[in-house]
Amino acid sequence: MSASHSAPGKEAPYYYVPADSPHPVRASFSLLLVMLGASAWINDLTAGKWVFYAGIAGLLIVLFFWFGDAIREGQSGLNSKRIDVSYRWSMSWFIFSEVMFFAAFFGALWYTRVVTTPWLGDLDHSLLLWPDFAAVWPNLGPAGIVEEFQAMGPFWLPTINTALLLTSGVTLTISHHALRENHRSKSIFWLFATIVLGFIFVGCQAYEYLHAYRDLNLRFDSGVFGSLFYMLTGFHGFHVILGATILTVILFRMLKGHFTADNHFGFEGAAWYWHFVDVVWLGLYLFVYWF
Repeated sequence: MSASHSAPGKEAPYYYVPADSPHPVRASFSLLLVMLGASAWINDLTAGKWVFYAGIAGLLIVLFFWFGDAIREGQSGLNSKRIDVSYRWSMSWFIFSEVMFFAAFFGALWYTRVVTTPWLGDLDHSLLLWPDFAAVWPNLGPAGIVEEFQAMGPFWLPTINTALLLTSGVTLTISHHALRENHRSKSIFWLFATIVLGFIFVGCQAYEYLHAYRDLNLRFDSGVFGSLFYMLTGFHGFHVILGATILTVILFRMLKGHFTADNHFGFEGAAWYWHFVDVVWLGLYLFVYWF
């Protein structure tokens, strides 16, 4: 694929150096408000949550204008091939950092299930400390202090969500190939279908959480299983929301004619992220719901 570096009829410079920007300072200040507000909130200070919300709102506003500037730079032909390569490496490293993020939680799940649970159920612990502890997964903790709960099985909501996400990966791939073949209307339709499937997934997961709390008594404080279940699925759900939002922005850009068959890394980067989200869910589906 040729580089996403020039608008029609324009030649990009060898390397574009943008003008001084206030966005990094504003983003840093917004993040400072987020951390201060969160710290105050968890310490029961009334103003804490409002400072937190103000920081989040400020950060979203900064990102809106910052991304807008980046889009205008690309559309005006300022981004050379070297900028295109830097975008690709940046997206690759970002996704790698996300892989490591989820690897930490999958590692915690493996360690708790394969190492800690059998260790607490060995002869010394079962005789001396917790004679009633059963080294099975999931469990109610070594002292039995966790309220009884049922684990969420794979049928049917998780399986439906798996089908939704896998289907969304297919529709996004169709949209990408249509864009590369310069079939803009077809690409827009299948991208819209991908976004709809993504938000349906989020709705199904919200209903799954309601079912888990109301019917299974599976809560965040339901021992290590409950904590890991909600941390893994919750962070994944957040990534689905983020990915669907990114794809929505890409959809609006496509409607404005921002992408061509040879110049559409914005679309590609969003697609990379969405396929990463799909792969993470397959791991969750197997190791959280089945095993």
